[in-house]
Amino acid sequence: MVTRTQVAIDAAKVGADYAHDHFRTDLAIEEKSSNIDLVTQIDRETQRKIISRIREQFPDDEVVGEEENERKTVPESGYAWIIDPIDGTQNYIRGMKEWVTSVAVVKDMTPVAAINISPGIGETHIATRGGVERCGHPISVSETVVPESFLIASTLRLQTDDSAAIGSLTQKIIDQFGELRRIGSAQLTLSLVADGSLDATIGLDESPNPWDTVAGVHQIRQAGGTVTDIHGRDWKPDYPGLIASNGRSHDNVLAAVQRSIEEIS
Repeated sequence: MVTRTQVAIDAAKVGADYAHDHFRTDLAIEEKSSNIDLVTQIDRETQRKIISRIREQFPDDEVVGEEENERKTVPESGYAWIIDPIDGTQNYIRGMKEWVTSVAVVKDMTPVAAINISPGIGETHIATRGGVERCGHPISVSETVVPESFLIASTLRLQTDDSAAIGSLTQKIIDQFGELRRIGSAQLTLSLVADGSLDATIGLDESPNPWDTVAGVHQIRQAGGTVTDIHGRDWKPDYPGLIASNGRSHDNVLAAVQRSIEEIS
């Protein structure tokens, strides 16, 4: 019998292939919540193709999807699939290669498998209960210990309401750590922490979406990293913010975030 892990990998590949076939073509672009929150018909059609593949084998499982009228929260019990057809839609629209097709499957909110495929850069990150790999090779978080050497990226979109905290946090990162970057795809950013390309990532969103986070969080944990919310609790989908790191100076990163939030409270 086919497993959910096998279907998750296959469904992610189906979606990624479709999205990549339409990459750098003429796209009809629509705004969702703002002029930087965008969607295309390819986002929607990619999600439909992923869901169709899943439901061929598991028609009764719940589906959590970014687009259209799919469920938006992860159920506390049972199997659920969490889909982001194109994570990094702005990058995709502008012809930048840093975007991901993401599929995760959880049971009772615990990840079973998490797949992030980045066809633009030719990389696939897959985490199961047994480990995590990139392009078929086992990976682990970085071994960077010295905070001043940390390469840190922002995970989620920088919101106007967070501008004061971001300004304070940026100063602290410049003073205490290495460099600050933003990739433009939350899932790709998390995968890059899992494979050691980045040392840490920070998201201040009070309600991070599961399709932006669950797959990559599972990959980081399977790779030996640490993921908490902004209060230092082990991260869960309904917790505020997201701080992920290689675990070696996690407390320092978390403290910088908390001080920035306190300064504007």
